[in-house]
Amino acid sequence: MRIENSFVPVRGVGEKTERRLWNEGITHWDDFEPSHVGRVQGENIDDYIERARDRLAANDSAFFDRAFPSGSRWRLYENFRENACFFDIETTGLDARHSEVTTVSFHRAGETTTLVRGEDLTRDAIARELDAADLLVSFNGKRFDVPFLERSFDLDIGHPHLDAMYPCRQLDLTGGLKPIERALGIERDRPDISGRDAVRLWHEYERGDRESLETLVAYNRADTVNLKSLLDTVTRRLHESVFVDGHGPR
Repeated sequence: MRIENSFVPVRGVGEKTERRLWNEGITHWDDFEPSHVGRVQGENIDDYIERARDRLAANDSAFFDRAFPSGSRWRLYENFRENACFFDIETTGLDARHSEVTTVSFHRAGETTTLVRGEDLTRDAIARELDAADLLVSFNGKRFDVPFLERSFDLDIGHPHLDAMYPCRQLDLTGGLKPIERALGIERDRPDISGRDAVRLWHEYERGDRESLETLVAYNRADTVNLKSLLDTVTRRLHESVFVDGHGPR
């Protein structure tokens, strides 16, 4: 689903009204006329569409991140997927006050970059990767990765951010990233490694085992690459359940 199919960002328009519009064949901004609804609502929708067209032409993902209800922000993905940044961190523990970030991977436009503590993992390097993206994508990143990075590197990460854990829940896909991947048939080239293994691998690297770092980096990178496959699948399924079932076109 694309942003242009959506009316729920408009003040006073909920999912029920949006679905009614779709059922009446009004499935795109271009299809809408104020006469399709009441006067006030029609003016609100017209005003939103006018502003939204300008913001979409300007590639202003932040505008739509603010405008969409939290449960519908997955709809931003289709419009901004080409420059979406999938990211994931590995750490030595769960508490940012006492633990350290060891690696951070970013997957964007088919390329994956990994920053490693003690080598190139710096505040500026992280900021450059994040600032280059129109949309950030994580799994549980709003509760873990972002606060951890902000505290550890004195960052303020206010970028448009789609946390894939929540669209997954809308499809009753619960649990961690790995179980959801298996449920969706997404395979990994390497054997599964747990968060505890990631900590062990880092400490082995600190004791001089370079191969352990290579394994850790491969694991971290796979999380970001597979996250794209996961979100592609999840947003397609949500589109089918929300838009197609609502009698909109595929």
